[in-house]
Amino acid sequence: MDLQAIAEEVWQHQEQAQELDKLTVRYPGLTVDDAYEIQRLNTDRALKAGDTLAGWKMGLTSRAKQVSVGVDEPIYGRLFGQKELFDEELSLTGLIHPRVEPELAFVFKHRLEGPRVTARDVWLATECVVPAVEVIDSRYRNFSFTLVDVVADNASFARFLLADQAYSPYHCAWDEIGVVLRQNGEVKQTGAGAAVLGHPVRAVVQLARMLAKVDQAIEPGMVVLTGGITEAIHLHAGDDVTVEFDGLGEIRLHIHE
Repeated sequence: MDLQAIAEEVWQHQEQAQELDKLTVRYPGLTVDDAYEIQRLNTDRALKAGDTLAGWKMGLTSRAKQVSVGVDEPIYGRLFGQKELFDEELSLTGLIHPRVEPELAFVFKHRLEGPRVTARDVWLATECVVPAVEVIDSRYRNFSFTLVDVVADNASFARFLLADQAYSPYHCAWDEIGVVLRQNGEVKQTGAGAAVLGHPVRAVVQLARMLAKVDQAIEPGMVVLTGGITEAIHLHAGDDVTVEFDGLGEIRLHIHE
């Protein structure tokens, strides 16, 4: 199977914001390992084109979601520097069917690596924790995909935004942080940090262990999005989205064409 050619196909659809038919329908032998290799190939391409690897994102961090797709661990994707938002304006240009979800982001001061990483190791390596939102946008037609498809599509990553204020890793019990997601003033989703594998730190532990299998690590300065605290909501031009993090302020997004 020509993974380079498949990676090229995925890349073109990502860059042109065009819907893609599921890879697993056309390449039935494609494995999860193949999908991560496709993700890696397109990462190399992005870096050669001048982008930067800003960090990592975790997906399928809800137990229910894992059961629904028949896996027992989350998936990961890459965060790219050119896709980071620095204000509350989100353009729909270049997006197909975007959704947004609240997350907690860990930012690192020390390298974190190895197959036996523990929560203690994560805390010692973490510089700060920051409220965040991720915009996801599967390139697959009708937002329909399998586990293999979504990994190859960089875990549906599209954009991310970190709050202006960062907090000490020891500021609070992150699993107890409540989140309220509003769209045009209406409450759409609520949740707490415990929705992420019981505690967001566990997502980072799993990420480090998964990366160790492919000789990768979390490097100093990198951001790790630990996973959606609530279900993602659809975005439309003209929407105003507010994510309130209990005791930690809020993030606003205005959506436009």
